[in-house]
Amino acid sequence: MIKLLSALIYINSAEKSRLKPSANYLGRSCERVEDVALLTGGGRYLDDLPLPIGTLYAAVVRSPIAHGKIISVDIEQALQIRGVRAILTLKDVQAWSNPLVVAVKTSMRQWVLASEYVRYVGEPIAVVIAESRALAEDGVERVGVNIQPLPALVDVDAALQDNSVILHEDIGSNCVSDRSFQYGDPDTAFQQAASVIEVDIRYPRNSCTPIETGGVIAQWREADSSYEVTSNFMGPFSLQVVMAAALKIPGTKLRHHVAPDSGGSFGVKQSVLPYIIMSCLASRKAGAPVKFIEDRLEHLQAATSATSRHTHLRAAVDGNGKILALDYDQIEDCGAYLRAPEPATLYRMHGCVTGPYQIQNLKIRNRVVLINKTPTGLVRGFGGPQVYYALERLIHKIAKTLGKTHQEIAALNYVQKDQFPYRAAAGALLDSGNYQQALKILEGSPEFRKILDRREQAKKEGRYYGIGISSIVEPSVSNMGYITTVLTKEQRAKAGPKNGAITSATVSIDPSGNISANIASAPAGQGHQTVISQLLADVFGVLPSQIQVNVDFDTAKDAWSIAAGNYSSRFAGAVAGTVFLAAEKLKARIADYAAQALQAKPEDLIFANENISVAGDETRRISFSRLCGNFHWSPGLIREALGPEAILALQETHFWSADVLEAPDEGDRINTSAAYGFAIDACGIEIDPETCSAKVDQYITVHDAGKILNPALADGQIYGAYAQAVGAALFEEFVYSSDGNFLSGTFADYRLPTASDICTPKIYHQESPSPFTPLGAKGIGEGNSMSTPVCIANAIADALDIEDIILPATPSRIHALLVKKGSLKLDKPSNQTSSMVSNADYPLKAQGEVRLQVLPESIFAVLLDPERLKNVIPGCESIRKTSISDGIQFDCIAVVRIGIAKARFVAKVNLTNIQDPDSFSLGGEGRGPLGMALGMGQVSLKNDGGTTVLKYDYQAQVSGKLAAIGSRLLEGAIRLVLDQLFRALAKEAGAKQEGLFKLLLSRFFTILGVGK
Repeated sequence: MIKLLSALIYINSAEKSRLKPSANYLGRSCERVEDVALLTGGGRYLDDLPLPIGTLYAAVVRSPIAHGKIISVDIEQALQIRGVRAILTLKDVQAWSNPLVVAVKTSMRQWVLASEYVRYVGEPIAVVIAESRALAEDGVERVGVNIQPLPALVDVDAALQDNSVILHEDIGSNCVSDRSFQYGDPDTAFQQAASVIEVDIRYPRNSCTPIETGGVIAQWREADSSYEVTSNFMGPFSLQVVMAAALKIPGTKLRHHVAPDSGGSFGVKQSVLPYIIMSCLASRKAGAPVKFIEDRLEHLQAATSATSRHTHLRAAVDGNGKILALDYDQIEDCGAYLRAPEPATLYRMHGCVTGPYQIQNLKIRNRVVLINKTPTGLVRGFGGPQVYYALERLIHKIAKTLGKTHQEIAALNYVQKDQFPYRAAAGALLDSGNYQQALKILEGSPEFRKILDRREQAKKEGRYYGIGISSIVEPSVSNMGYITTVLTKEQRAKAGPKNGAITSATVSIDPSGNISANIASAPAGQGHQTVISQLLADVFGVLPSQIQVNVDFDTAKDAWSIAAGNYSSRFAGAVAGTVFLAAEKLKARIADYAAQALQAKPEDLIFANENISVAGDETRRISFSRLCGNFHWSPGLIREALGPEAILALQETHFWSADVLEAPDEGDRINTSAAYGFAIDACGIEIDPETCSAKVDQYITVHDAGKILNPALADGQIYGAYAQAVGAALFEEFVYSSDGNFLSGTFADYRLPTASDICTPKIYHQESPSPFTPLGAKGIGEGNSMSTPVCIANAIADALDIEDIILPATPSRIHALLVKKGSLKLDKPSNQTSSMVSNADYPLKAQGEVRLQVLPESIFAVLLDPERLKNVIPGCESIRKTSISDGIQFDCIAVVRIGIAKARFVAKVNLTNIQDPDSFSLGGEGRGPLGMALGMGQVSLKNDGGTTVLKYDYQAQVSGKLAAIGSRLLEGAIRLVLDQLFRALAKEAGAKQEGLFKLLLSRFFTILGVGK
């Protein structure tokens, strides 16, 4: 036995000098191992994966309006298109699936296709399945949907009124949850306060718009009544039960694969959930695999967004600025339906709504309201931006009211270093930190001194320059039980306790000593493979290049739990930590065997330089790969050395959950996360009164995310969150008209920040390791999503000396603030030419003038003759004239092209206020599969020497995919369509045709919207 073991010992004293200590890769900025593949086209995204034979493609018929009753859905014409194989309808959905489960006890029923009513623009109505995506979209255009419009709700406060329209009649109210909480004795604190300071805050809807939209490949297997799915949903595990229940199958019959690479998510791809169910049912309907990929219009319009929130927040404050109590009243807009896991946005931050401050007296009222907008869901920061926008605006106001600085009020109220772990009033167990030290780092930085000097200089010169501060705690590794805080304790008792967040990981070693790790966390740019390679290289004393990290996933074969996935900044704290624990168990198994071979104690062994050696005598060592090979090639040696009970497998699967993640207690306290990082930011912003734009001049951010595993990757997470937060603060907002039409359907209307809009932040780190995670690490990927929007808002408020800051702080909003302040006059724009009263519900404007080589009387003759008018209207298939009380109505069917969209529309056009041949009012509406268009305008005709000068002034609004084209493109397209219409009118009336060059020049100026 000893001879056999000794044969493994590699002793060569001549090589002793070549041995090096362990490299300690973890904690260093090693290069990303993923980048070669990603930067050379070797990534494996969903669209790169091979498809099953016979795969068909899906396109979705969507609602063009925000609220209405479905009268009929006619699919017959669409089925006649060659290549269209099937159409999934509500009848199929109700036969093969159940409504989606929601977290709140309610009678609301949400199917993956609209049932009886549509409740938001873009809501799916039917799914066309065809041999190509193009053919499927042709089929969508041929599906006839008849919807009776109903009044829409787009404001949460209006939705709470007694006379409000009710979205879901079965519920009887638009408020689906109204819960109140009290911790400590806030009433007494408010009575004894020196002052009560309050803010009223509205946080807008926005999103994170990943470069890759959502996608699904689904296949129904008739033989065993199962579904197999591949998607780019990075966190399917927590919703696997929801999807299986909706599909009426056991969870084991839903096999889910996750694509190895993802083109971003930021939480938004949680919205793939209904598409997975929809695609599964489409596959069952068609009897073939089905692939669905969102286009950009669909993603912006109908995927998901962050919740908008109306918060009224009061603080009881003593004379020094110490906060004695807080009183939150939060009204959450969750869109038209509660889509799982909502209303989690409201409750993820519940335990830590007091932020980094010592505030033990607290009142909270949470109301969840449904309105006619896209259902909300996970977006980077997930509840944090909404909470901290209110809390840190309040800190700013307290400081201003008391004549102190923001940081003075913050420091006075911070949790102290010696108080950790600190139990917050609502239950969060803040694990570690030194907030005062982070503040000192910020205030001592040269960048902070620079913005102080710049503000002072700007004041002397009469310029608008402000400084903003914000402090936040960043939760990571969510407690699955936090969402149950929305339930009463009686409801929770009936449903059973829910808590924890199990993470799984598997580490294996092959016969050659090569190491692999399988993790249930699909990356989206965070560098999962790099960090795991660093970690395992340190544990086993090998090179990172010898590590293979597998991130693609199969729920039928790999280890996972309901909490698995890439969300909630859980990678560093939970996933990497669980890999470490699995590796340590495997290392201990190897060490037991190596100790026998080296005649040493396991605790005296060192794993380094691809060998296992004895501490203090590095000449006694074993090749790591050779020893691991024995577990595979000579298992008898293992049993002989360690006994018959020895574990032979060089594979370890480990499950971990933080012990501090408990269910909500009887007093509704909940520790919502296992770890809480800290960030304090400062920024200097200058306002240009000429352009009314806000420019971030300098940004400083100090982070404490516990143990930093890779500084470069940590900084990358900060840069990304910061860039997206600048967008949320200054540019990005999902805008809806008063009747629910979506007005942000392209990146021309939903503006993202560019590199020139973003200054590079200065980043500082301090490390306070968490006692509750295996590596002491905390999340860092969402902090600036929470801290930056309010930091910028505070800086704008400081620059303008105005408190009422609404995000995003666009030039138009800053202009309004400057007018309110009296710094600018509200002058009528010099280029205002419209003769009509502007209507905010008709955001598209078109004014122009056309000279036609024909008399006004001849033009009117054509207008009043439906047969001749049919020749004028582009794509007109039929037209019928009827008289109405104040004019004429034409009912027509036409194929119309607007910008990049073309569709068949059923339209009503009214000519009223007719003054033949001088003027008339033009109005009407058109409905089709791409949306709805409404318009009104004035047209005048003037005889000018035998020709007609026709002037038009038009306002319009569109919905559906038409709206998603974007207002800038649409306004140019409308001008062109009107120009073509009037010229065709003149031609039918007998006008001479213009020369080609003159005509093209005229069209060019028309598109630009300027006169010739």
